[in-house]
Amino acid sequence: MPIYLDNAATSFPKPEQVYTAVLQTMQQVGASPGRGGYGSALDASRLLLAVREAVAGLVNCADSARVIFTHNATVALNMAVMGTLLPGDHVITTSMEHNSLLRPLCMLEKQGVDLTIVQADAQGLVDPALIRTALRPATRMIAVAHVSNVTGGIQDIVAIAAIAREAGALMLVDAAQSAGLQELDMQRIGIDLLAAPGHKGLLGPQGTGFLAVAPGVQLRPVMAGGTGSSSDQDQQPDGFPEGFEPGTHNLPGIAGLGAGIAFVQATGLEQIRMHEQELAEYARVRLQQLPGCCLYGPLQTDRRSGVVSFAVDGFDAATVAFLLDREHGIAVRAGLQCAPRAHRTIGSYPGGTVRLSPGWFTTRNDIQRFCDALISITRKGTS
Repeated sequence: MPIYLDNAATSFPKPEQVYTAVLQTMQQVGASPGRGGYGSALDASRLLLAVREAVAGLVNCADSARVIFTHNATVALNMAVMGTLLPGDHVITTSMEHNSLLRPLCMLEKQGVDLTIVQADAQGLVDPALIRTALRPATRMIAVAHVSNVTGGIQDIVAIAAIAREAGALMLVDAAQSAGLQELDMQRIGIDLLAAPGHKGLLGPQGTGFLAVAPGVQLRPVMAGGTGSSSDQDQQPDGFPEGFEPGTHNLPGIAGLGAGIAFVQATGLEQIRMHEQELAEYARVRLQQLPGCCLYGPLQTDRRSGVVSFAVDGFDAATVAFLLDREHGIAVRAGLQCAPRAHRTIGSYPGGTVRLSPGWFTTRNDIQRFCDALISITRKGTS
Protein backbone atom coordinates (compact mmCIF):
# COMPACT_ATOMS: atom_id res chain seq x y z
CA MET A 1 0.00 0.00 0.00
CA PRO A 2 1.28 3.52 -0.78
CA ILE A 3 2.31 5.62 2.21
CA TYR A 4 1.35 9.29 2.24
CA LEU A 5 3.66 11.51 4.31
CA ASP A 6 2.92 14.96 2.92
CA ASN A 7 0.17 16.11 5.26
CA ALA A 8 1.82 19.50 5.68
CA ALA A 9 0.86 20.15 2.05
CA THR A 10 -2.57 18.51 2.07
CA SER A 11 -3.91 16.05 4.61
CA PHE A 12 -4.85 12.65 3.20
CA PRO A 13 -6.89 10.61 3.61
CA LYS A 14 -9.84 12.51 5.01
CA PRO A 15 -12.33 11.23 7.57
CA GLU A 16 -15.21 9.40 5.90
CA GLN A 17 -17.69 12.02 7.09
CA VAL A 18 -15.84 14.64 5.03
CA TYR A 19 -16.40 12.68 1.81
CA THR A 20 -20.01 12.11 2.82
CA ALA A 21 -20.63 15.79 3.52
CA VAL A 22 -19.23 16.84 0.14
CA LEU A 23 -21.29 14.29 -1.76
CA GLN A 24 -24.52 14.88 0.15
CA THR A 25 -24.26 18.64 -0.34
CA MET A 26 -23.90 18.19 -4.08
CA GLN A 27 -26.66 15.61 -4.31
CA GLN A 28 -29.18 16.92 -1.79
CA VAL A 29 -28.68 20.68 -1.57
CA GLY A 30 -27.39 21.71 -4.96
CA ALA A 31 -28.35 25.38 -4.73
CA SER A 32 -26.11 28.31 -3.78
CA PRO A 33 -26.49 30.26 -0.53
CA GLY A 34 -27.87 33.77 -0.81
CA ARG A 35 -28.98 33.25 -4.38
CA GLY A 36 -32.68 32.55 -3.93
CA GLY A 37 -35.57 32.36 -1.50
CA TYR A 38 -36.61 28.80 -2.34
CA GLY A 39 -36.11 25.83 -0.06
CA SER A 40 -32.80 24.43 -1.25
CA ALA A 41 -31.20 27.90 -1.41
CA LEU A 42 -32.27 28.49 2.18
CA ASP A 43 -30.83 25.10 3.14
CA ALA A 44 -27.57 26.16 1.51
CA SER A 45 -27.57 29.40 3.50
CA ARG A 46 -28.17 27.52 6.75
CA LEU A 47 -25.30 25.15 5.98
CA LEU A 48 -22.98 28.05 5.22
CA LEU A 49 -23.91 29.74 8.49
CA ALA A 50 -23.42 26.55 10.48
CA VAL A 51 -19.87 26.07 9.19
CA ARG A 52 -19.10 29.75 9.66
CA GLU A 53 -20.10 29.43 13.29
CA ALA A 54 -18.05 26.24 13.63
CA VAL A 55 -14.96 28.05 12.37
CA ALA A 56 -15.60 30.97 14.73
CA GLY A 57 -15.91 28.56 17.64
CA LEU A 58 -12.73 26.73 16.67
CA VAL A 59 -10.55 29.87 16.72
CA ASN A 60 -12.67 31.87 19.21
CA CYS A 61 -13.47 34.63 16.75
CA ALA A 62 -15.81 37.00 18.58
CA ASP A 63 -18.21 37.45 15.65
CA SER A 64 -18.94 34.57 13.26
CA ALA A 65 -20.01 37.07 10.59
CA ARG A 66 -16.35 38.08 10.46
CA VAL A 67 -15.30 34.63 9.26
CA ILE A 68 -14.69 34.99 5.53
CA PHE A 69 -14.56 31.84 3.42
CA THR A 70 -11.79 31.71 0.83
CA HIS A 71 -10.39 29.15 -1.60
CA ASN A 72 -7.23 28.64 0.49
CA ALA A 73 -4.93 30.32 3.01
CA THR A 74 -3.07 32.16 0.25
CA VAL A 75 -6.22 34.07 -0.74
CA ALA A 76 -6.93 34.76 2.93
CA LEU A 77 -3.44 36.18 3.47
CA ASN A 78 -3.73 38.35 0.37
CA MET A 79 -7.06 39.69 1.63
CA ALA A 80 -5.56 40.39 5.05
CA VAL A 81 -2.56 42.42 3.90
CA MET A 82 -4.05 44.09 0.85
CA GLY A 83 -7.24 44.94 2.70
CA THR A 84 -5.45 46.74 5.54
CA LEU A 85 -2.06 48.12 4.42
CA LEU A 86 -1.55 51.38 2.56
CA PRO A 87 1.52 53.19 1.16
CA GLY A 88 3.50 54.57 4.07
CA ASP A 89 2.48 51.80 6.43
CA HIS A 90 5.20 49.66 7.97
CA VAL A 91 4.84 45.89 8.34
CA ILE A 92 7.09 43.43 10.15
CA THR A 93 7.42 39.79 9.15
CA THR A 94 10.10 37.09 9.50
CA SER A 95 12.59 35.17 7.41
CA MET A 96 10.63 31.93 7.98
CA GLU A 97 7.55 32.90 6.00
CA HIS A 98 5.93 30.94 3.18
CA ASN A 99 5.64 32.66 -0.18
CA SER A 100 1.88 32.89 0.35
CA LEU A 101 2.59 35.68 2.85
CA LEU A 102 5.96 36.96 1.70
CA ARG A 103 5.03 37.54 -1.95
CA PRO A 104 1.94 39.66 -1.24
CA LEU A 105 4.03 41.73 1.17
CA CYS A 106 6.77 42.18 -1.42
CA MET A 107 4.12 43.20 -3.94
CA LEU A 108 2.86 45.84 -1.51
CA GLU A 109 6.42 46.96 -0.87
CA LYS A 110 6.64 48.00 -4.52
CA GLN A 111 3.50 50.06 -3.96
CA GLY A 112 4.97 52.02 -1.05
CA VAL A 113 4.48 49.79 2.01
CA ASP A 114 7.62 49.61 4.14
CA LEU A 115 8.65 46.02 4.87
CA THR A 116 11.00 44.72 7.57
CA ILE A 117 11.96 41.03 7.57
CA VAL A 118 13.26 39.96 10.99
CA GLN A 119 15.86 37.22 10.81
CA ALA A 120 15.15 33.98 12.64
CA ASP A 121 17.96 31.93 14.18
CA ALA A 122 19.52 28.85 12.60
CA GLN A 123 16.79 26.67 14.15
CA GLY A 124 14.13 28.76 12.44
CA LEU A 125 12.84 30.45 15.60
CA VAL A 126 12.26 34.18 15.92
CA ASP A 127 13.22 36.08 19.04
CA PRO A 128 10.23 38.32 19.89
CA ALA A 129 12.70 40.92 21.20
CA LEU A 130 13.96 41.42 17.64
CA ILE A 131 10.41 42.13 16.51
CA ARG A 132 10.07 44.71 19.26
CA THR A 133 13.32 46.31 18.11
CA ALA A 134 11.97 46.53 14.55
CA LEU A 135 8.92 48.55 15.59
CA ARG A 136 8.47 52.04 14.15
CA PRO A 137 5.84 54.73 14.68
CA ALA A 138 4.34 53.75 11.31
CA THR A 139 4.17 50.01 12.10
CA ARG A 140 0.70 48.93 11.06
CA MET A 141 1.03 45.15 11.16
CA ILE A 142 3.11 42.23 12.43
CA ALA A 143 2.59 39.17 10.20
CA VAL A 144 3.91 35.79 11.31
CA ALA A 145 3.40 32.12 10.52
CA HIS A 146 2.50 30.25 13.69
CA VAL A 147 4.28 27.07 12.59
CA SER A 148 6.93 26.77 9.89
CA ASN A 149 6.07 24.55 6.95
CA VAL A 150 9.80 23.84 6.52
CA THR A 151 10.99 22.97 10.02
CA GLY A 152 7.78 22.60 12.01
CA GLY A 153 9.13 25.25 14.37
CA ILE A 154 6.47 26.85 16.58
CA GLN A 155 6.79 30.62 16.95
CA ASP A 156 5.88 32.36 20.19
CA ILE A 157 2.81 34.11 18.83
CA VAL A 158 1.56 34.94 22.32
CA ALA A 159 4.63 37.10 22.98
CA ILE A 160 4.57 38.56 19.47
CA ALA A 161 0.87 39.41 19.73
CA ALA A 162 1.53 41.22 23.02
CA ILE A 163 4.15 43.34 21.26
CA ALA A 164 1.71 44.13 18.47
CA ARG A 165 -0.97 45.10 20.96
CA GLU A 166 1.38 47.42 22.87
CA ALA A 167 2.41 49.07 19.60
CA GLY A 168 -1.15 49.47 18.37
CA ALA A 169 -0.35 47.28 15.35
CA LEU A 170 -2.46 44.55 13.79
CA MET A 171 -1.45 40.94 14.48
CA LEU A 172 -1.80 38.67 11.45
CA VAL A 173 -1.23 34.95 11.99
CA ASP A 174 -0.68 32.51 9.15
CA ALA A 175 -2.16 29.36 10.67
CA ALA A 176 -1.63 27.14 7.64
CA GLN A 177 0.38 24.61 9.65
CA SER A 178 -1.33 25.03 13.01
CA ALA A 179 -5.10 25.16 12.47
CA GLY A 180 -6.48 21.87 13.74
CA LEU A 181 -3.26 21.06 15.62
CA GLN A 182 -2.33 23.99 17.86
CA GLU A 183 -4.54 26.13 20.08
CA LEU A 184 -5.73 29.23 18.23
CA ASP A 185 -7.72 31.47 20.55
CA MET A 186 -7.99 34.83 18.82
CA GLN A 187 -9.39 36.66 21.82
CA ARG A 188 -7.00 35.23 24.40
CA ILE A 189 -3.87 35.60 22.28
CA GLY A 190 -4.85 38.90 20.71
CA ILE A 191 -4.96 37.91 17.04
CA ASP A 192 -6.58 40.46 14.75
CA LEU A 193 -6.44 38.51 11.50
CA LEU A 194 -6.11 34.73 11.23
CA ALA A 195 -5.70 32.96 7.89
CA ALA A 196 -5.98 29.20 7.50
CA PRO A 197 -6.61 26.56 4.85
CA GLY A 198 -9.28 23.92 5.18
CA HIS A 199 -7.34 21.12 3.53
CA LYS A 200 -4.47 20.60 5.97
CA GLY A 201 -4.93 20.10 9.73
CA LEU A 202 -8.67 20.75 9.55
CA LEU A 203 -8.99 17.67 7.30
CA GLY A 204 -11.32 19.37 4.81
CA PRO A 205 -11.19 19.34 1.00
CA GLN A 206 -8.85 21.36 -1.18
CA GLY A 207 -10.23 24.68 -2.33
CA THR A 208 -11.32 25.74 1.15
CA GLY A 209 -9.96 28.21 3.68
CA PHE A 210 -10.90 31.24 5.71
CA LEU A 211 -9.84 34.59 7.09
CA ALA A 212 -11.12 35.36 10.59
CA VAL A 213 -11.21 39.07 11.46
CA ALA A 214 -11.49 40.47 14.96
CA PRO A 215 -14.14 43.10 15.75
CA GLY A 216 -12.94 46.63 15.15
CA VAL A 217 -10.50 45.70 12.38
CA GLN A 218 -11.28 47.64 9.22
CA LEU A 219 -10.90 45.57 6.06
CA ARG A 220 -11.23 46.75 2.47
CA PRO A 221 -12.63 44.36 -0.14
CA VAL A 222 -9.94 43.40 -2.64
CA MET A 223 -12.32 41.63 -5.04
CA ALA A 224 -15.71 42.69 -6.35
CA GLY A 225 -18.71 40.93 -7.81
CA GLY A 226 -22.07 39.46 -7.04
CA THR A 227 -22.85 39.05 -3.37
CA GLY A 228 -26.53 38.06 -3.44
CA SER A 229 -27.29 41.20 -1.43
CA SER A 230 -27.08 44.97 -2.08
CA SER A 231 -27.60 44.10 -5.74
CA ASP A 232 -28.81 47.63 -6.54
CA GLN A 233 -25.36 49.12 -5.86
CA ASP A 234 -22.59 49.54 -8.43
CA GLN A 235 -19.91 49.55 -5.75
CA GLN A 236 -18.79 46.51 -3.80
CA PRO A 237 -20.35 46.50 -0.30
CA ASP A 238 -17.89 46.24 2.56
CA GLY A 239 -20.13 44.54 5.11
CA PHE A 240 -19.17 41.20 6.68
CA PRO A 241 -19.23 38.58 5.38
CA GLU A 242 -20.99 39.11 2.03
CA GLY A 243 -18.81 41.99 0.87
CA PHE A 244 -15.74 39.78 1.07
CA GLU A 245 -17.16 36.64 -0.55
CA PRO A 246 -18.11 37.70 -4.10
CA GLY A 247 -19.27 34.98 -6.45
CA THR A 248 -20.53 31.48 -5.82
CA HIS A 249 -19.32 29.68 -2.72
CA ASN A 250 -17.64 26.29 -2.84
CA LEU A 251 -20.50 24.95 -0.75
CA PRO A 252 -19.63 21.24 -1.08
CA GLY A 253 -16.08 22.04 0.01
CA ILE A 254 -17.28 24.21 2.89
CA ALA A 255 -19.60 21.39 4.00
CA GLY A 256 -16.59 19.07 3.95
CA LEU A 257 -14.62 21.60 5.96
CA GLY A 258 -17.41 21.64 8.54
CA ALA A 259 -17.25 17.86 8.77
CA GLY A 260 -13.47 18.01 9.13
CA ILE A 261 -13.72 20.51 11.97
CA ALA A 262 -16.31 18.34 13.69
CA PHE A 263 -13.97 15.35 13.42
CA VAL A 264 -11.04 17.32 14.85
CA GLN A 265 -13.12 18.55 17.77
CA ALA A 266 -14.62 15.12 18.49
CA THR A 267 -11.24 13.40 18.30
CA GLY A 268 -9.48 16.07 20.31
CA LEU A 269 -7.01 18.59 19.00
CA GLU A 270 -4.41 17.62 21.59
CA GLN A 271 -4.76 13.94 20.78
CA ILE A 272 -4.21 14.59 17.07
CA ARG A 273 -1.24 16.85 17.76
CA MET A 274 0.41 14.35 20.09
CA HIS A 275 -0.09 11.52 17.61
CA GLU A 276 1.63 13.45 14.83
CA GLN A 277 4.43 14.68 17.11
CA GLU A 278 5.13 11.21 18.47
CA LEU A 279 5.46 9.84 14.94
CA ALA A 280 7.71 12.74 13.98
CA GLU A 281 9.91 12.17 17.02
CA TYR A 282 10.19 8.49 16.18
CA ALA A 283 11.30 9.44 12.68
CA ARG A 284 13.85 11.91 14.06
CA VAL A 285 15.36 9.24 16.33
CA ARG A 286 15.73 6.85 13.42
CA LEU A 287 17.12 9.52 11.10
CA GLN A 288 19.74 10.57 13.64
CA GLN A 289 21.21 7.10 13.31
CA LEU A 290 21.64 7.48 9.55
CA PRO A 291 25.20 8.48 8.59
CA GLY A 292 25.38 11.92 7.01
CA CYS A 293 21.80 12.83 7.86
CA CYS A 294 21.23 16.42 8.96
CA LEU A 295 18.00 17.28 10.76
CA TYR A 296 16.70 20.85 10.71
CA GLY A 297 14.49 22.76 13.10
CA PRO A 298 14.26 23.56 16.81
CA LEU A 299 16.19 21.44 19.27
CA GLN A 300 13.48 21.71 21.94
CA THR A 301 10.70 19.20 21.41
CA ASP A 302 8.07 21.63 22.71
CA ARG A 303 8.95 24.10 19.95
CA ARG A 304 8.38 21.78 17.00
CA SER A 305 5.32 20.21 15.41
CA GLY A 306 4.90 16.99 13.46
CA VAL A 307 7.06 18.14 10.53
CA VAL A 308 10.53 16.70 9.93
CA SER A 309 12.98 18.26 7.46
CA PHE A 310 16.31 16.65 6.71
CA ALA A 311 19.07 16.24 4.15
CA VAL A 312 21.57 13.44 3.59
CA ASP A 313 25.14 14.25 2.59
CA GLY A 314 25.82 13.31 -1.00
CA PHE A 315 22.14 12.93 -1.93
CA ASP A 316 19.98 15.44 -3.75
CA ALA A 317 16.72 16.01 -1.90
CA ALA A 318 14.61 15.76 -5.04
CA THR A 319 16.29 12.48 -5.99
CA VAL A 320 15.63 11.00 -2.57
CA ALA A 321 11.96 11.95 -2.81
CA PHE A 322 11.74 10.54 -6.33
CA LEU A 323 13.24 7.21 -5.27
CA LEU A 324 11.01 6.98 -2.20
CA ASP A 325 8.02 7.34 -4.48
CA ARG A 326 9.18 5.26 -7.43
CA GLU A 327 10.77 2.37 -5.55
CA HIS A 328 8.84 2.31 -2.27
CA GLY A 329 5.50 4.04 -2.86
CA ILE A 330 6.17 6.71 -0.24
CA ALA A 331 5.09 10.31 -0.82
CA VAL A 332 7.16 13.11 0.75
CA ARG A 333 7.94 16.70 -0.22
CA ALA A 334 11.38 17.79 -1.39
CA GLY A 335 12.97 21.10 -2.31
CA LEU A 336 12.31 24.60 -0.99
CA GLN A 337 8.66 24.04 0.02
CA CYS A 338 7.73 27.53 -1.27
CA ALA A 339 9.82 29.13 1.49
CA PRO A 340 13.29 29.99 0.11
CA ARG A 341 14.12 32.53 2.82
CA ALA A 342 13.42 29.90 5.45
CA HIS A 343 15.94 27.58 3.81
CA ARG A 344 18.51 30.36 3.67
CA THR A 345 17.88 30.92 7.37
CA ILE A 346 18.46 27.32 8.41
CA GLY A 347 21.30 26.70 5.93
CA SER A 348 19.60 24.30 3.50
CA TYR A 349 19.50 26.62 0.49
CA PRO A 350 19.59 26.08 -2.49
CA GLY A 351 19.04 22.33 -2.46
CA GLY A 352 16.32 22.37 0.16
CA THR A 353 15.30 19.42 2.27
CA VAL A 354 13.27 16.26 2.25
CA ARG A 355 10.18 16.88 4.36
CA LEU A 356 7.97 14.23 5.89
CA SER A 357 4.78 15.16 7.69
CA PRO A 358 2.61 12.45 9.24
CA GLY A 359 -1.11 12.91 9.76
CA TRP A 360 -3.83 11.51 11.97
CA PHE A 361 -4.17 8.41 9.81
CA THR A 362 -0.42 7.72 9.65
CA THR A 363 0.79 4.73 11.65
CA ARG A 364 4.07 3.94 13.36
CA ASN A 365 4.54 1.17 10.82
CA ASP A 366 4.32 3.77 8.04
CA ILE A 367 7.19 5.72 9.61
CA GLN A 368 9.19 2.54 10.10
CA ARG A 369 8.74 1.65 6.43
CA PHE A 370 9.81 5.16 5.45
CA CYS A 371 13.00 4.93 7.54
CA ASP A 372 13.82 1.48 6.20
CA ALA A 373 13.29 2.71 2.65
CA LEU A 374 15.56 5.69 3.19
CA ILE A 375 18.30 3.47 4.59
CA SER A 376 17.98 1.22 1.53
CA ILE A 377 18.24 4.21 -0.85
CA THR A 378 21.31 5.65 0.85
CA ARG A 379 23.05 2.29 1.01
CA LYS A 380 22.55 1.75 -2.71
CA GLY A 381 23.85 5.22 -3.41
CA THR A 382 27.09 4.64 -1.53
CA SER A 383 27.73 1.07 -2.63
